[in-house]
Amino acid sequence: MARPSIPQPAQAARLSSPRPLARFSAAEAVFSAIRHDIEDGTVEVGAKLSSEATLAAHYGVSRSVIREALRSCTALGLTVTKTGKGTFVIADRVANDLTLGQYSARDLNEARPHIEVPAAGLAAKRRSQEELEHLKEIVGSMAAETDPETWVSLDASFHSAIARASGNKVFESVVADIREALAHQSETLNMVADRQHVSDDEHLRIVEAIESGDAPAAEAAMAHHLSAVSVALDTILSK
Repeated sequence: MARPSIPQPAQAARLSSPRPLARFSAAEAVFSAIRHDIEDGTVEVGAKLSSEATLAAHYGVSRSVIREALRSCTALGLTVTKTGKGTFVIADRVANDLTLGQYSARDLNEARPHIEVPAAGLAAKRRSQEELEHLKEIVGSMAAETDPETWVSLDASFHSAIARASGNKVFESVVADIREALAHQSETLNMVADRQHVSDDEHLRIVEAIESGDAPAAEAAMAHHLSAVSVALDTILSK
């Protein structure tokens, strides 16, 4: 279905009054507020959102928080950002797939089990003590991390570290190539599906299996994690 053309409005769309941000992270709350305004028609399809600076002042947050929230709106297919022009609303409902940089969520879900599951098994057999300690350090940092953006970066590092510990250069290169898309996916899932703490537990199970040298257990733990991610994405896209 062709997307509607995007007119250049004379002024930015007017947002509803800010909602309380206390129960959520700032980015989650801003994302939820903007998404609500789009889906209930307060901000219409074709409208241009206010600038990052204006949105930051409107919600009382930093511009980095606004960028994080807008990335998730774009991933869900609600908005598009045009360099030098701003962010425009292109739909009032979530798309049937997520846009994650140069890849889609569907592309990632189909490919990751063929890469990261065997990589986890190989890591259990080949990892060095230094690589294991690095993985344990990442998992520990993620469990204690309260800043969503930092957690997302650590998550991407975790999956890259497992691929590296597998000793397979192809797996390492492929995961490095999709790292940015993985970060966008984690960011969106944390905001929409509250996956952060559940992911922490799943990551711990993976590392425990790698530490014990149990390749089948490491593969099973990674497969469980990727399946849970896939289910969360399906839930988002079916709403």
